[in-house]
Amino acid sequence: MKDSELAAFVAGVTAGAKLIVVSNREPCLHEHVADGIRMVRPASGMVTAIEPIIKAVGGTWVAHGSGTADRLVVDRRGRLGLPPEAPRYTLRRVWLSRKEEEGYYYGLANRALWPLCHTVYTRPYFSRAEWETYRSVNEKFRDAVLEEAEGGAAIVFIQDYHLALLPRLLKDVRPDLKILHFWHIPWPNPEAFRIFPWGEELIDGLLGNDLLGFHIQYHCNNFLDTVDRFIEARVDLEHFRVFRGGRPTWVRPFPISVDASQISRDAEGETVGRRLAGFLKELGEEHGKLSLFVGADRIDYTKGIPERLRGFDLMLQRHPELVGKVCFVQLAAPSRTHVEAYRHLNEQIDALVDEINWRHQTDDWTPVFFLRAHHDYYAVLAAYRMAQAVVVSSLHDGMNLVAKEFVAARNDGDGVLLLSRYTGAARELGDALLINPFDGDGLADAMYRACVMPEAERRERMERLRSQVERNTVYDWGLNVFAELERLLGQEENG
Repeated sequence: MKDSELAAFVAGVTAGAKLIVVSNREPCLHEHVADGIRMVRPASGMVTAIEPIIKAVGGTWVAHGSGTADRLVVDRRGRLGLPPEAPRYTLRRVWLSRKEEEGYYYGLANRALWPLCHTVYTRPYFSRAEWETYRSVNEKFRDAVLEEAEGGAAIVFIQDYHLALLPRLLKDVRPDLKILHFWHIPWPNPEAFRIFPWGEELIDGLLGNDLLGFHIQYHCNNFLDTVDRFIEARVDLEHFRVFRGGRPTWVRPFPISVDASQISRDAEGETVGRRLAGFLKELGEEHGKLSLFVGADRIDYTKGIPERLRGFDLMLQRHPELVGKVCFVQLAAPSRTHVEAYRHLNEQIDALVDEINWRHQTDDWTPVFFLRAHHDYYAVLAAYRMAQAVVVSSLHDGMNLVAKEFVAARNDGDGVLLLSRYTGAARELGDALLINPFDGDGLADAMYRACVMPEAERRERMERLRSQVERNTVYDWGLNVFAELERLLGQEENG
């Protein structure tokens, strides 16, 4: 499906109603630079998916204004037309104080909900003060959405775990609003969720939605089981819906994807070619000729970066004939560095890289390059192109778009994807080498298999992977979400 087809479909669904998208992350931010103000577009699958929809219907996107120069380019109500050269929708920025951002985003959202939902043995931290800040920020977003709705018919599309209370806050004031919500991370099982101190209020917030989406059916099932265990509501497992206060919330899986055609075109472009040349220069000519394993992630404890490095180390110990013939290149974007768990992770990775390089390196060969920086979209595509194998070793992930981006970028039809079984993508990409990142021996074996896999097998697997990614793009995801909303609205009208 093309973005224009999706846009036309959504325009039909929203006819007569204003579309309001709500997220913590904004589709663009403005930063102070040496020569003035620069607009920055974050690398985000969510932005790629939603922007064509909101452009088509001339809606409003409500988001946290986090750029250093964001306040300087908006009107007195925090509004800005986008794209700036020919505005087709409105960005409405919500302003948060440093204290609010600390409590809501870095606190409750990322010290409590993120580890709770990913269940990767990082203990969540719960603070009543941070919960109260999270609630008050959700109320700020409610006020902004209600202003933008202007009392008329509206469809509100909420994104992710930062805004779990917003659906109920909106419904309590405007029960006529149609509200859908996509939860971009996993939902834990009831045994894991039960430790969350404000669980009933969080679930009640989400049950303000008319439609609630997760990546995979397993997370839908976990959510329904959690509701059944912890809140007074009627769970209808036959139709995957919950009745709370006499009205239903429908729960559905919508596996998100990427714009495969655009990635494929960009991977062949001059900008990617320049980034590729830059990488090869940085690695050194001798390393550029080796079989390269590549990782591309935020530095996050859910991504399994230490696990993949240990697997690579173990492979070299078991297969000394590979010394000087392979290399691991990790692109690593710093993330949430003033959260304690992330600082410890950075220290752990640095020590591990030093240990592996000390153990194996020779005078003219370094086994691991750890490139800590915010690499742009084109640099990541360049890294995919130069890889013999890309390693996605997430300990738990709602979907993981790195896996799909790598496949879409490999126009040459070559390359191996090593993919964690604990990602949503593993349900779709069965021709990857599926790995258990907690099993170091198995991970080392899979890496060795990627090294010695015959070219014919690599190409056959990649052909099937590319066919899968091309059949199910980010625009198909958007279509499925709004087609389900249209169906449910039709049922409501027909009683």
